[in-house]
Amino acid sequence: MKIYKVAAIAVILSQTISCNSQKVNSNKEQKTNAEISVKEGGKWNGRKYEGGTWKSVQSHTLDPLHTDHSFDIRYEGPGWESNKIAYRLYLDWRNAIDIFGKTSKKIILPEVGLDGFDSYHLRQDWGSDVLKVGKGVGLGSITRIVDDKMYRFETVDKTSANVENSAKKSTVNIDYIGWKTLNDKIDLKAKLSIFPDERFTKYSFTPSAPISGIATGIVKVKKEELLQKKSANGKWGYIATFGNQSMFDDGLGMALFYETSTIAEVKDGPFDYLVVFKPTTKEVTYYFLASWEKEQDALKTKEEFQNYINIKLDQLNSKNKL
Repeated sequence: MKIYKVAAIAVILSQTISCNSQKVNSNKEQKTNAEISVKEGGKWNGRKYEGGTWKSVQSHTLDPLHTDHSFDIRYEGPGWESNKIAYRLYLDWRNAIDIFGKTSKKIILPEVGLDGFDSYHLRQDWGSDVLKVGKGVGLGSITRIVDDKMYRFETVDKTSANVENSAKKSTVNIDYIGWKTLNDKIDLKAKLSIFPDERFTKYSFTPSAPISGIATGIVKVKKEELLQKKSANGKWGYIATFGNQSMFDDGLGMALFYETSTIAEVKDGPFDYLVVFKPTTKEVTYYFLASWEKEQDALKTKEEFQNYINIKLDQLNSKNKL
């Protein structure tokens, strides 16, 4: 009997330790997050969505009535974040990427915009929207430029987005079906991933047809000096800006890393510093990142920021990936 009791106690202890271990693992600090939150239970009034409540969903297809400021998607599109910074994409004709600066390392997107549709333009406990996108692409989003005229996503047959979250990364996938610009109509698949302890987003896109002028870039906020550099082997390069160019006139650095074999030119566009890609149907990958001076472990000077992005360029030079 004593042997059985000892064995039973051992089993109970083992189960208790296992349960506690699972509890610790389940409470492990989350370092990345991607979400898309939409209104349900309301109704359309013209092109504005009225009433309803917010619900986070795994995937979403845009309603044909959706446009900018339709109020049917919280902070106007999907968002993704690491424990250092957050980004969002306007899932409408603008197709621009904006930056949410964070003052702590916690996950913040689930609470952004709950206290008012555009409350994130004001300083919050978690941080704030820190970039004025204006008429530009923001940071790292896709557009098309031909003869210095920018063509956005005004005409798309169908746009769908979904999110994926794991311990290693968080990802937003977007399918643009029937994107029409000039006399061309293509499909474009995009994948945006963010990683723990990193500021950068990895952006991969695949066009269904090889058209000229597909581009990305960095919005010119105050016409800060354009920083440029190529890696030692010439395979990667970056464009970047740094200065008091945030919404609050404090320090904000933005950088975009491109594979030199994939680009046709780097040019000064009407609203942005642009990287224009060669026509292709192959997957193209680039990276972008931002750093705000109010974040924890902030890069507060141009020298600190440039040293940081030079290290990232060296990583691309040696590993061909970040």
